[in-house]
Amino acid sequence: MDGPEVLAVPEAVARPARPAAPAGRLARWLLEHRVQPVGPGAAEEHATPQAWWKVMCLTGVDYFSTLAYLPGIAALVAGALSPVATLLIVALTLLGMLPMYRRVARESPHGQGSVAMLEHLLPFWRGKAFVLVLLGFVVTSWIITITLSAADASVHVLESPFFPAALHGHAVALTTFLLLVLGGVFLMGFSEAVSVAIPLVAVFLALNAVVVVDGLAAIFTGGGTWSAWWDAVTAGRGGITGIVGPAVLAFPLLVLGLSGFETGVSMMPLVAATGRNPEERLRSRIRNTRKLLAGAALIMSVYLISTSFVTAVLIPPQEFQAGGQANGRALAYLAHARFGEAFGTAYDISTILILWFAGASAMAGLINIVPRYLPSYGMAPEWGRAVRPVVLVYTAIAIVITLAFRADVNAQAGAYATGILAMMVSGAVAVTLSAVRHRQRGAATGFGILALILVYALVANVIEKPDGIAISAMFILGIVVVSLVSRVSRTTELRVERIEFDQQARRFINDSLRQDRALNIIANKRQAGDGAEYATKELEQRGMNPVPGVASVLFLEVEIDDPSRFSEVLHVRGVEVEGYRVLRLASPAAPNAIAAVLLALRDATGIRPHCYFEWSEGSPLLHLFRYLLLGQGDTPPVVREIIRKVEPDPARRPGIHVGG
Repeated sequence: MDGPEVLAVPEAVARPARPAAPAGRLARWLLEHRVQPVGPGAAEEHATPQAWWKVMCLTGVDYFSTLAYLPGIAALVAGALSPVATLLIVALTLLGMLPMYRRVARESPHGQGSVAMLEHLLPFWRGKAFVLVLLGFVVTSWIITITLSAADASVHVLESPFFPAALHGHAVALTTFLLLVLGGVFLMGFSEAVSVAIPLVAVFLALNAVVVVDGLAAIFTGGGTWSAWWDAVTAGRGGITGIVGPAVLAFPLLVLGLSGFETGVSMMPLVAATGRNPEERLRSRIRNTRKLLAGAALIMSVYLISTSFVTAVLIPPQEFQAGGQANGRALAYLAHARFGEAFGTAYDISTILILWFAGASAMAGLINIVPRYLPSYGMAPEWGRAVRPVVLVYTAIAIVITLAFRADVNAQAGAYATGILAMMVSGAVAVTLSAVRHRQRGAATGFGILALILVYALVANVIEKPDGIAISAMFILGIVVVSLVSRVSRTTELRVERIEFDQQARRFINDSLRQDRALNIIANKRQAGDGAEYATKELEQRGMNPVPGVASVLFLEVEIDDPSRFSEVLHVRGVEVEGYRVLRLASPAAPNAIAAVLLALRDATGIRPHCYFEWSEGSPLLHLFRYLLLGQGDTPPVVREIIRKVEPDPARRPGIHVGG
């Protein structure tokens, strides 16, 4: 009895000519950890997963550090009503932002956030352009978070009597130094960043708890402070409307205290999970990320309410104004005033350290989300997936921005607010559309209201600080330009992950090899797809190209699916049409797919295939633009160029024959 048929080509062939490993020790170190592409099977190999509460501390260095200045801002813009304004923020946090990002975590469990949810709304190049704009806001908010936090830490250093007076006038140099140290921590590794974040968050929250408990005790045992504050709240307000109205007007300036949610979602791949298979581990990661988001939201809500209350009641209003001792540092003022210089200095140092490291959560977010998109789109070099080179690039950009803005906190505040609010709006729109798609009327209504609230905050911020949208536009323009240059420079790469052949395609290849130990392939752009088309095509090719007279031929057809994509797995199907054997596949670009299939056949069979084309009519320049935008043009020369770049030995290159 005959055994199963042995086919020359396996079901899957690895990408031909895999990239060579880096030769030098430095290069190997730089490229050691890589962020994997977005996808259900994506592995998070660039860092060791950590417990959810540890990752919460890394997001918390940004989220919780806002306590250093948010109570002061609330008191400055809302006066005695700052606790009421803060209550609105807490309500928005627990009733709006937390449910929103819990849903984002469920629907984009690999850390892509609302960018991935919105990516599929628009097809082809429009979708890619949309993602680039969103990434522009992401980069704006997180890069400015890094520079703003470091600059704010420098301000606290220069204002503290604990540090030498010689530092005064050197804010730019000090901020640059802090950025270099931050980048150095991430060059060592993600685990090291988490190890730094945990004690910084723990100490900072503990010191704030001491200040809050002492303040509450003073308020409720001191007698006069409570009544004085309540008189200030109710005096001349005209009822509940007079109290809530000013708080609502102050709301847009305080919504920035919600900045930790987006970074929390972006770090999902770094949250440890358990399970017996990938599906169980993914569900576990979603659950643990939701714990992270809920834990951070609850902790921050308690601190926001308590800190705004004690600062509004205990600090004289004039101290919040420009030049006042509580301006931008309300809790530090209480720490010094109520506990003395030793405790106050410890509080200052803790604040400086957490503000400096607040950029760490933004850096981690940038590492996890941007490399998942741009290299996959062909809009960044392949080394853009590697963590350490990306850290170096982001650190360099942060230093340039620091020099450009002279480490001025106020000059960067507009861009920071614009980027953060744009990301929140995109998240709210994404979950609203998701709820509508799933016909969840209540959720759609609630998320729609949240989206309108965040749009109001964004518009109010842009009107108040229009320079922010201008800076964001510069980041978006920079990303678009770099992306286009990279896409053009990478068009002749192989652009394939692997090639899979179905059973019929493998049999066709076997039959051709059995007949004459050769592979003669005719490239065809399918029209009618009937027997007459293939008969005419074969006759033409035998007349214009050196197809051996008795050779068995296969037809190869590439259908362009989404030319805006850069690379994917190629699935080759065998189809028989009236006795003619056809290999069909879909790909973003025809020349790259043909080159990949020819090289895969060579590697799998050991036979050098020959492929036959005819010249295309029309302008070469027009064909170039059609190839860049639509994935097809004057195919033969591009196929040959791709093969030439992949295979340095001319004797091993598949033969490319063009006639007509």
